[in-house]
Amino acid sequence: MRKIAFTFLLITIFASNSIHAQNTRLNNYNSIGWYNYFGTFKVAKKFGIHTEYQFRRNEIITEPQQGLLRVGVNYQLNPKIQFRLGYAWIETFPYGEIPINGMGKDFTEHRLFQMATITDKVSIVDFSHRFMLEQRWVGRYSNANLKNEDEFPLLNRFRYMFRSQIPLRGKEIKDKTPYFAIYDEIFIGFGRNVNENIFDQNRVGIVLGYRFSPTIRIETGYLNQTLQLGREVNNRNVFQYNNGIILNANFNFDFTTKK
Repeated sequence: MRKIAFTFLLITIFASNSIHAQNTRLNNYNSIGWYNYFGTFKVAKKFGIHTEYQFRRNEIITEPQQGLLRVGVNYQLNPKIQFRLGYAWIETFPYGEIPINGMGKDFTEHRLFQMATITDKVSIVDFSHRFMLEQRWVGRYSNANLKNEDEFPLLNRFRYMFRSQIPLRGKEIKDKTPYFAIYDEIFIGFGRNVNENIFDQNRVGIVLGYRFSPTIRIETGYLNQTLQLGREVNNRNVFQYNNGIILNANFNFDFTTKK
């Protein structure tokens, strides 16, 4: 009986703390649309150039959310393991009811990243694990009268994404094959300058894709983004719940193949 009472007490305390934590949050909901280009150019047996631009919008498409330009160098260790080093430039705009920047201004971010992707296949299902480290110099304003950021503190972040996909016709994804994919990615902040958002964000995507050829793939579907701001508002944590559509155009060019 004592064990039951003690267990009930623990459950009650945990539930009360959870409810209290929920009540102290500020929640912000947005409808987003992300329209993305990804291009890879194989220039040697093991090396390639990666390029991408992500056109991220709020209210599906009418308002700016973020622009992201990323470039990198790929190294294919073997058919299942790929490494990438690169740089990203990001411009974030003051979207939604509670903007990320406390002064309601847009801000620039410069980012270095290191990435490893491991792929595998079980029956007709393709799997991938993506691990990424980011060093982020995020612009901020020391006062509201400034037109440009005057500080760029260093923030560190770790990302892990798991993705699986299956063909909707046949046993493998090849030319003229539709497919279904689902993925989840979690972001964790760390280091001396991390603020409220050790848990930075989580993304879940469910997409339908079509491979036209080895060069072109198109994907579209649903994206859910849960994001915690790195600051408090009235001593309360702020969470964004962003839901919407995603459209990916993937291009792969092999300059090592002889015609």
